[in-house]
Amino acid sequence: MRAEIEFEVPTWRQIYSMLLSQAEEISKSSFKPDIIIAVSRGGWLPARVLSDLLEVNLSSVDVEFYMGGAETRKAPVLAQGVSVVVAGKKVLIVDDVADSGESLKLVKAHISQKGAKEIRVATLYYKPWSGVKPDYYTRETRRWVVFPWELKEAVRKIVEKHQGKDAVDVVAAKLVKAGLPKHLALRFLNEVFEERAC
Repeated sequence: MRAEIEFEVPTWRQIYSMLLSQAEEISKSSFKPDIIIAVSRGGWLPARVLSDLLEVNLSSVDVEFYMGGAETRKAPVLAQGVSVVVAGKKVLIVDDVADSGESLKLVKAHISQKGAKEIRVATLYYKPWSGVKPDYYTRETRRWVVFPWELKEAVRKIVEKHQGKDAVDVVAAKLVKAGLPKHLALRFLNEVFEERAC
C-alpha cells in the first residue's frame, strides 16, 4: 500500500456550495453556454445542478476509462457521443474532476468535431498533473476525491487496488478521517468483501 494516499470526502452541502460559486463565476464571465454536456458518469450530477443554476439545457456523453475497479484503459473510449446538435453553439463540458485530463481531451475533441462554436470545461476539482486545465474549477487537490454519488464504487476500487485486509483497514480509517461516515465505510467494505468471497 502507498501510505501517501490521502482522501477528500466532500458532502452534498459542500458540493452544492461549490457549484453555486462556480455558477456565479460562469455567469460573471463573458461565456454564456447554449448547452451543457455532462461527462458520464461523474459529471452527471454536477452538470444537472449547473443546468438548473444557469438555466441551460443538458445532454451527456459516455466515456469509458475504467475497465473494472481501479484498473484503467491506456486511453479513454467514447462509448456514446453527444446526441444533440452542438454545431454553432457555445458548449460547457462538465465533469466532477480533471485527473489525468484524458477523458476531457477526448470529449473536447468530439464536441469540436461536431462543430461547436466555443467550448469551455468546468469541473469541481482540478489535479495539477491533469492534461486539461478546466476553465472553471473550484478546488485544486492532489487527494483522491470520493464523491457522495460514488461511495461504494470508491470503496471497491480501494479494495481492488490495495490487496490484503490490513491495507484496506488503514485506507478505510483514512476515509473515515476524511469525512466518510464510519457506518457507510464498514457497510461498503463488508459488501465488497462478501462479493469477492462469492
